[in-house]
Amino acid sequence: MASEQSIENVGGGGGDVEIPEVESFDDMGIPESLLRGVYAYGFEKPSAVQRKAIVPALTGRDIIVQAQSGTGKTGTFAISVLGRIDTTVDPYTQALVLAPTRELAQQGFGVIKSLGEYMGVRVHALLKGNHLQEDIRVLRSGVHVAVGTPGRVYDMITRGALRMDTLRMFIVDEADQMLSLGFKEQLVEIFGTGLPQTAQVALYSATMPPDALELTKRFMQNPIKILVPVEKLSLEGIQQFQVNVKDEGEKPSCLADIYGVLSVSQCIIFCNTCQRVEQLAGFMRENNFAVDVIHSDLTPDERSRAVESFKAGSSRVLIASGILSRGVDVQGLSLVINFDLPRGERGVEEYLHRVGRVGRFGRKGVAVNIVSQREAREMKYIEDHYKIKVDPMPEPGTLLSAM
Repeated sequence: MASEQSIENVGGGGGDVEIPEVESFDDMGIPESLLRGVYAYGFEKPSAVQRKAIVPALTGRDIIVQAQSGTGKTGTFAISVLGRIDTTVDPYTQALVLAPTRELAQQGFGVIKSLGEYMGVRVHALLKGNHLQEDIRVLRSGVHVAVGTPGRVYDMITRGALRMDTLRMFIVDEADQMLSLGFKEQLVEIFGTGLPQTAQVALYSATMPPDALELTKRFMQNPIKILVPVEKLSLEGIQQFQVNVKDEGEKPSCLADIYGVLSVSQCIIFCNTCQRVEQLAGFMRENNFAVDVIHSDLTPDERSRAVESFKAGSSRVLIASGILSRGVDVQGLSLVINFDLPRGERGVEEYLHRVGRVGRFGRKGVAVNIVSQREAREMKYIEDHYKIKVDPMPEPGTLLSAM
């Protein structure tokens, strides 16, 4: 398999120009009504990727943005989309945002809807689990922005409810994850369903695997390319610790000990499989810990309820599979626990996404890894890759002061 490439290796030509950074939302040339929404949402100063990417995206040029989750990508494409929407005409679909999972699509929908509160923009989420006829009715009544997952979006296109020929913008979020989940054929089909040549294509990705490079070459025209370095943004301000155990059987009691002595607002505990999530949840509940779960075997409604409950603060502990490692921003989250270290070809990248849940927009937090003897090699590989030292977990008081 070909190695992943950085964004500098994509294409050529005019896309390699130096991109100046814009330090304030006030200087980005966005409409006053959108600016009100930006500040009302709680954004104060642009993140690194927002400083680099919003203004170029507003030009209408095709654009590729390579940056990790947790750096402000959702806000970047949300502001870029809303800055180009024309709400003075009868509503028709001007922008389509594709995301690989229901959770990411819901997050994108929520941010666009909130930022566009003062613009009169119509936004609709196209997700598995929605009533088909309701999606069709809403689309035909007129929306400015559609946000969805590939399966439901393609279904709406084939039913004639979502018109591609009216699009001014087509955004693909977390392209590398989408391709790793097997959506390549659907992506190609969606690109081929009448997207105007004049439409802007924007691709956001943490890495540039070969399939993503192919998409950029086939469907983008001399794109502007923006690279935000990975390690600088993803691990800065996050303290990482490890607790070593002999074998997997010692992990549940170790976790109970850790969580029993900590008092934090909220925590996400990551496992590698759906079965492990359920097994751990059973153990925690038996030991009187209130936990919620989220994984891909749950129904869309069950997943939505778990995420919304956690984001609202109704639940404090969420046990999750890797499905939650990207795209969910929880303001009060200060602790992530890796019950299992991620493994496989993308294990290092997955680790960064999980840990990054507490480091979004430069916030500080703590990540604790429960490491069995057989996982020692994975832990060492992660340390070597990111040039970090993951120290043994300190006493509870010291740990709490780091949060």
